[in-house]
Amino acid sequence: MSQEFACATDIRLEDFTALCAQDVDLNAYPLARDVQRKVLIYAGETFRNATEPAQELALKAELHRALKDGPGVLVIQEALTEHDVIDRATEVFQRIIAEEKQHAQHRGDHFAKPGDNERIWNALQKFGEVDPEGFIDYYTNSAIGLVSEAWLGPFFQMTSQVNIVKPGGQAQKPHRDYHLGFQDQATVEQFPVSVQVASQFLTLQGAVAHTDMSVESGPTMLLPFSQQYPLGYLAWRHPDFAAFFEEHAVQLPLKKGDAVFFSPALFHAAGTNYESQDRIANLLQVSVAFGKTMETINWEKLIKRNYPLLLEKHTRQQFPTGALRWLGGSVADGYSFPTNLDSDPPLQGSAPETQQALIVRALQESWPPDQFNEALDQVLQRRTA
Repeated sequence: MSQEFACATDIRLEDFTALCAQDVDLNAYPLARDVQRKVLIYAGETFRNATEPAQELALKAELHRALKDGPGVLVIQEALTEHDVIDRATEVFQRIIAEEKQHAQHRGDHFAKPGDNERIWNALQKFGEVDPEGFIDYYTNSAIGLVSEAWLGPFFQMTSQVNIVKPGGQAQKPHRDYHLGFQDQATVEQFPVSVQVASQFLTLQGAVAHTDMSVESGPTMLLPFSQQYPLGYLAWRHPDFAAFFEEHAVQLPLKKGDAVFFSPALFHAAGTNYESQDRIANLLQVSVAFGKTMETINWEKLIKRNYPLLLEKHTRQQFPTGALRWLGGSVADGYSFPTNLDSDPPLQGSAPETQQALIVRALQESWPPDQFNEALDQVLQRRTA
């Protein structure tokens, strides 16, 4: 391994296990209520009582430290205290699921066998369009807002995906999450280690329990302190790391209205539901404000204008090695997200095809401009919510 870049052969289980062997000193987190199985427990009342700027700052500083240098995960008990608000949201979610099942293109949970679980992609927008009053009551919540600001700062962007795990729904494999957790191993290796580490500061993972969740119902399995391993995005697929996770991961029961938040770099996985009732959670994925270019670019107009000349030069083999890869960032969007996962699911792996990848495929297959333009229009339509 160079200091700047790494590959899968550079990962070391002994380094990982040493980090995960750390313990949590509750005295270092004076605003926490308790620590259970290395997971910090906070009272929702603590968030609601942080009404003065100094109180808010102290709470956010402690939360940030817990997620970065501490166990990387925390539970907020009674984050939402008004159960009628939760139940109203659950009713909306169940209605959306029933309506989506009537459509032929309904795909269920894209990352599990259809029928095992139920998932609503872009539940945030759908909820807000169906029931604005319930939506506002749900998201004007100090616990959700303050922990998001603690990790990401102001102007964060909220998204949510509802997940209903039915009785018998099977556990996931341990993984890290979006962004780099959605990329394959070869792609991750192309990113400097510094970017791999920095990526965990771009998003925050959370889940609000809409039902009581016993351990038997399969709440998220978590491996405290695993977010501190710099090469974790290269390691989570390795069977030795997965085996260590299976042996040492923890689960905590949640009550309706409790919420769990954790770094996207924390090794985690949904558990198996051994109970006879559905396990319902609203999964929150919050993004930092800064992952955007300074200028708005009409990529579609730019691509269509340049594709005929790209095709001509490619056909005549006039591009130097690597030219298309370098040009990509100047002529097309090279990232799969954000998108509409209802209509633009991944073709392979966890990420849909990018505009840059579509250009490469079209050039390799010598598509004429009309065929390419039609395919690009279809991509744009699929990505629109």
